[in-house]
Amino acid sequence: MSLKVPKANNIQLFKDGYKHLQGIEDAVLRNINAVTELSNLVRTSFGPNGRNKLIINHLGRLFVTSDAATIIREIEVVHPAAKLLVMASQAQESEMGDSTNMVIILAGELLKKSENLLVMGLHPSEVIKGYELACSKALVELENLSTSSLPSPFTQESLVTALKPAIASKQYGYEDTLSSLVAEAALAVMPKNPKNFNVDNVRVVKIMGGSLSGSKVVQGMVFGREPEGIIKKVSGAKVAVFTCALDIAQTETKGTVLLKSADEMLNFTRGEEQQLERIFKEIADSGIKVIIAGSSIGDLALHYLNRFNIAVLKVLSKFDLRRVARVANATPLARVGAPTPEEAGYVDIFETTEIGGDRVTVLRQLAPGEDGYQGDAEKTRTATIVLRGATANHLDDLERAIDDGVNVIKSLIKDARLVPGAGATELELAKRVEVYGSGMRGLAQHAVKRYATALEVIPRTLAENALGGAEGNEVLSRLWAKHEQKGGEAWGVDIEAEQDGTLLATDFKILDPLAAKQWAIKLATEAAVSVLSVDSIIMSKPAGGPKVPQQAGNWDED
Repeated sequence: MSLKVPKANNIQLFKDGYKHLQGIEDAVLRNINAVTELSNLVRTSFGPNGRNKLIINHLGRLFVTSDAATIIREIEVVHPAAKLLVMASQAQESEMGDSTNMVIILAGELLKKSENLLVMGLHPSEVIKGYELACSKALVELENLSTSSLPSPFTQESLVTALKPAIASKQYGYEDTLSSLVAEAALAVMPKNPKNFNVDNVRVVKIMGGSLSGSKVVQGMVFGREPEGIIKKVSGAKVAVFTCALDIAQTETKGTVLLKSADEMLNFTRGEEQQLERIFKEIADSGIKVIIAGSSIGDLALHYLNRFNIAVLKVLSKFDLRRVARVANATPLARVGAPTPEEAGYVDIFETTEIGGDRVTVLRQLAPGEDGYQGDAEKTRTATIVLRGATANHLDDLERAIDDGVNVIKSLIKDARLVPGAGATELELAKRVEVYGSGMRGLAQHAVKRYATALEVIPRTLAENALGGAEGNEVLSRLWAKHEQKGGEAWGVDIEAEQDGTLLATDFKILDPLAAKQWAIKLATEAAVSVLSVDSIIMSKPAGGPKVPQQAGNWDED
């Protein structure tokens, strides 16, 4: 007869305040619900007809945007499983700069579809296996769906065509203007070897007032402030960039000077003045006409700069200082003194102009067609898009759309292949993965089929956001019918519903970069698999002392 050992009821494994959730109900399904909540939040912002979200972050700053990357950055997600999704979308943002929303929507849908299988009793490992097989199949099929690629070298027209869909998903209605601005700016700074294209070389300056049609591209840099001195315009100037203050050097230790007469007093101050004059005379003699200062400028220094006819501009951001040094081909100096010929830069035009009601300073190279332009002149290193708009929030959103456009160019340089947009590629992949799942054996086939239905979420969301839920279902059925026919791979959602809500994406030039889709599918599957492979959550008690008591709202009213 075996001896029954009594079990202790309350073995305390963790400290007080720990939370421990485990099992399918408590951990997996809860995680799936949290992730679904997050994906539903950004789902309505997907596509050209996506709704804006009004977000006030912890600092009280207001954002009105439909850009998923910004929404997720500004809302502080604390649920651990939803954080995995946030990380996947941030990886997509840093890798491609576009399709962040697709990652979250697809991962959320994959988990929603898996919930049913788990409740029916399928083991999470079977679901994971099926999802991974379906993902590799989808990526293989994606390679075959490429209809065209961007011609090399890039032209204004080809870039505008490739940029339009990406920008339309953020700023529907303004895509023509914005894509031509981005294409113009990118071509202005495109190096001989496009692989060396740097996203940082396309800058944006936002100036309130006017309308978007008043925006333009400047080949050089634009600063939203005036020069400090009286010299406002210089042509063909040598440039010196200083990171230190242009002022009399302060000693580190305090000293006492004993002055016995008025002459000594005068000589004492005159010595400083003469020293400063000597320094700026050296700078002027070396041919410098423009100084960019990274710190404060003293009154006496400004007096001598004006006397020597040297223009001086204060740039307080060290990042902007580096960019200016790159534009002018100058070396930033940490000491005040005459730069050597190698350290000095050169700029064709330094001028102050008025845009709207604001005075701005422009450092630029001569453009073709201007007086004095030489065809062999070096290409400008930086182009600035000067954006005009009515409100600060609108300008911020336009800047985000431009940022996405520039990132699309960067990804197209790596891989120039394009696939049909408007949800056509996802629906075709869903069809092919479905066929693949039907020919499989074993339990993983159920997960493969669920993966195929999850891919439908992209065209469905596009249609629902544009035409409403009921019409969205109709459009999806028509798309399935068209994709079943031979050569129907490029049929996508027509968000303007001109005919029956469907269109041939290739005819309407709605094309997306293949690489962005590839990464989105890969990252969404990885995020979904990570969440599914969790079987328990152990959360410790948050660290930190007592909370600061909040003041009552009307404490100072009599």
